[in-house]
Amino acid sequence: MSRTKLLIPGPVDIGEEVRLAMASPSRPHYGREWIQLYTETQEMLKRLFRTQNDILIMAGPGTMALEASIASVTEPGETIIIPNNGFFAKRLITVAEGLQLKIVSPLVEEGKPITGEVVREAIEAHPEAKALAVVHHETSTTVLNPLEEITPQAKKAGLLTIVDAVSSMGGLDLAVDDLGIDFCVTVANKALEVPPALAIVSVSEEGWEAVRARKAPRGWYLDLKTWRWYAEHWGNWHPTPVTMPTSNLVALHTSLMQLLDEGVEKRYAAYAAAARAVRAGLQVLGFPLFVEEACASPLTTAFLMRPGVEADRLQHELRTQSGVMISGGIADLHGKILRVGHIGLARKRDYVVAFLLGVEDFLRRHGEAIPHGASLVALDGVER
Repeated sequence: MSRTKLLIPGPVDIGEEVRLAMASPSRPHYGREWIQLYTETQEMLKRLFRTQNDILIMAGPGTMALEASIASVTEPGETIIIPNNGFFAKRLITVAEGLQLKIVSPLVEEGKPITGEVVREAIEAHPEAKALAVVHHETSTTVLNPLEEITPQAKKAGLLTIVDAVSSMGGLDLAVDDLGIDFCVTVANKALEVPPALAIVSVSEEGWEAVRARKAPRGWYLDLKTWRWYAEHWGNWHPTPVTMPTSNLVALHTSLMQLLDEGVEKRYAAYAAAARAVRAGLQVLGFPLFVEEACASPLTTAFLMRPGVEADRLQHELRTQSGVMISGGIADLHGKILRVGHIGLARKRDYVVAFLLGVEDFLRRHGEAIPHGASLVALDGVER
């Protein structure tokens, strides 16, 4: 049986060299050789993040690192602004609720971007706010929120900025220092093309000042002060407070080497080309796109159903009949949209073709006279 191709927002299918790195002998998470690899990985991440800030590599998912970032700089009862235009913004709100914060959450229609104006109005109405937390790439809808409009509003008002770049970093240009981001969180298992297990946080000096100033009792693992202590005091032999998934970090080192050797702009262009090909093919087949092109992420595509097509049935038959896995809509969007990822090996031509021909086959099985290959109209530029 052939392996299912993953065209989802993550985790992703990874290349052979990264898989072999995962299979290399286990390493200890301390010692001279480990420090060299760990430090090289941090330096490559700084290049990717376009930052001079500190980089923390944590064992766990992105939500963990986001909770750690918010919890490490806020006191119970303080105000945080979290604009809401999708499922993952709502998750940030839930995290903040658990930390007993006062939440200001301007609501934006799903499928539409958060604008600088929305953020400015929220800040003006709540001058007591301490921080702004925002999702960059809202994968529940595939909207890309314009950070270049959003973070300057927060910095102008003196707010700390916490950015969920879980689904965007490594897939498109995101200049952390230029945007004034204090805490930028991502993971290894999306556009960085590594199996799940690692979260990554960049922390500005202003962010560290807020970490040091926080007074309320807090835990240990999710306190970034803990991670800073180990980096400062044990950094020459044991840079993290816990045992790390060392094979994943070796794979991350390998993947970053590939990405930087290839050139980030070339990789970004490959993702965008796969997105264009998928969107053009879907439209030929009569499936409307959910998000306007001006705010659509180049890393995922959401599309609506054409008349007579049930989302769950299409998703199921793509997997069982064509060996292609895509994602459904989340929460109130379930059954209304389907989502296609373009990261990992999904940027490759054989993945794009397998998906589009799979949709064609589905339509033919259900009575539509679709010529074979009709959807393959925009493959120029798609990576082989």
